[in-house]
Amino acid sequence: MQEKFPDTFLWGASTSAYQVEGAAYEDGKKASQQDYINRESYKLKGFATADIASDHYHRYKEDVSLMKEMGLTCYRFSIAWSRVFPDGIGKVNEKGIQFYRNLIDELLKNNIEPIVTLYHYDLPMVLVEKYDGWISREVVKDFEYYARYVISEFKDKVKYWTTINEQSIIVQYIDRKNYIPEKYQGNNQIRYQINHHMNLAHATACKLVHELVPNGLVGAALGYAPVYPLTSDPKDCMAAQNAHDLRNAFFLDAYFKGEYTKSAMIYLEEHGLAPIIEEGDLELMKEGYSDFLALNYYYSDCAKYCPDDGTKEIRYNGVNLTGKKGEMSGFETHPGFYEMCKNPKLDTTDWDWSIDSIGLEYLLRDIYARYGKPLMITENGIGAFDTLVEDKAIHDPYRINYLRDHIIAMKAAIDKGVEMMAYCPWSAIDLLSTSNGVKKRYGFIYVDRTDDDPKELARYKKDSYYWYKKVIKTKGNDLGDI
Repeated sequence: MQEKFPDTFLWGASTSAYQVEGAAYEDGKKASQQDYINRESYKLKGFATADIASDHYHRYKEDVSLMKEMGLTCYRFSIAWSRVFPDGIGKVNEKGIQFYRNLIDELLKNNIEPIVTLYHYDLPMVLVEKYDGWISREVVKDFEYYARYVISEFKDKVKYWTTINEQSIIVQYIDRKNYIPEKYQGNNQIRYQINHHMNLAHATACKLVHELVPNGLVGAALGYAPVYPLTSDPKDCMAAQNAHDLRNAFFLDAYFKGEYTKSAMIYLEEHGLAPIIEEGDLELMKEGYSDFLALNYYYSDCAKYCPDDGTKEIRYNGVNLTGKKGEMSGFETHPGFYEMCKNPKLDTTDWDWSIDSIGLEYLLRDIYARYGKPLMITENGIGAFDTLVEDKAIHDPYRINYLRDHIIAMKAAIDKGVEMMAYCPWSAIDLLSTSNGVKKRYGFIYVDRTDDDPKELARYKKDSYYWYKKVIKTKGNDLGDI
C-alpha cells in the first residue's frame, strides 16, 4: 500500500467553454448549438442562457489567479469550436484563438498544466443548419479540420488532450446535449449514429495528437456510472450485465479495442437502432488508439429485470429539473433487456443522483483490470443550492464530505494497483449547469449571479476552496476539515 499519492499526480479542477466563458457572440464568435439550447431553456424553464455564464472570457486572469492560490497543478477546460471557427471550418477567428493562447500562457506562467478538451457539447450551430450536425458523417471531416488546427497551434504547450466529452451522456440525453432538428425527434437510431460519428472523430483526434504533439497523450472523457443489480436475483444480475454492456462497455470497447460490444450491437440491431458503419470505420477506430481514459463520475446506477412486453418501446433517462428529491421524471427502460431504477441502499443529491463514493473505487478497479490503461478523473462533484451569507462566506460541508469520500475511494484504487494520473473535480468555479441553470452550483469558487440577473459576477471562496487548497498542499495526505 502506498502511503501517499504519487509525486507526479496532478491535482486540478474542470470547466467547459460554453458553461463558463460567456461572451457567446463577442469577438467574432458565432452561436453554438448549446447557445440555442440554453436560450430555449431560459424561455421554457427560466434557466440562464450561455450568453454571459460566469464571464470567464473577460475574467480568466482573475480566475487563474484564484486557481493558483488554491494550489491547482492542472486545469481541465474545453475550447469552443465556434469561437475558433465561427463557421465550423474556413478562416480562423484570430480573436477567438488568441483567447486560448492567452489562457494557456497564463496557466503555464502559474505552473498549472493545461488539459484541453476539444469538444464539450458546443457544436457550431452553422453545422447543424448546414447538414444536421453530428447526425451527418460530414461533421467528422469538419471536426478533423478544427482539431488539426487547434492541436497544431498548441502542440508545444499542451501535453494532455481529451477528445469528446461524455459520449455516453450524449446518447442518454440527446436533446439536451445536441440541437435535434424536428424531423429527427423521436428517432432513437440517431443516438447511436451520432455516437458512431463521434467515435470516428475521437479516433481522428487521437491520430492527430500522436502525429503532431511531441510526447502527447490523448483519450476521451467518458461519463461513467457502474451498474449494480437491484437484488441478487439472477434476472436482476443479468439485467445489470445488459445495462453495463450497452451503457459502459459499448463505449470502452470502441476506445480501446476499436470495436463495438457484441451483445450491445445485437440488441441494437434487433431493435433497429444500430449505427450505419461504413467500410474503413472500424479500421480507423483501431488506428486512433487512446493513451488513457478520462472519467466523469458523479453517481452509480442500478438495474432490474424488465420483461419483454412485446412493444419494444424504449424510454431513456429522465431528469430532475426542480432540485427537489424524488422528482426524477423517469428511468431508462429497455423491455427484455434492463430497466434502471433507484438504488434503495444509497442516498441522493437534491437532483436524485445517487451518492456513492465506493462506486468510484469499483469502476476504477474494474476498468483498469479490463483495459490496463492509465486513468484520470476529469469531473466529480456535487451540485447543490449554495448560500452566500452576510460575511460573503459560503459554507458547503456537503461538498467537502462528498469530495473527501471520493478522494479516499480513488486512493484505495491506487493502493490496489490502478494507475491514476489526475483528479479534476467539477468545477473550478460556479458555472452554468447543462440542465439546471446556475442555481445548481458545483464550484470551489462562488460566482454571485442568478439565472435572471448576472449582477457583478463577483467571485468568493467557498469553505471547500480552503479545504481543497489544504488537500493539494499535503498531496492528499490531509483530508480533514479546514
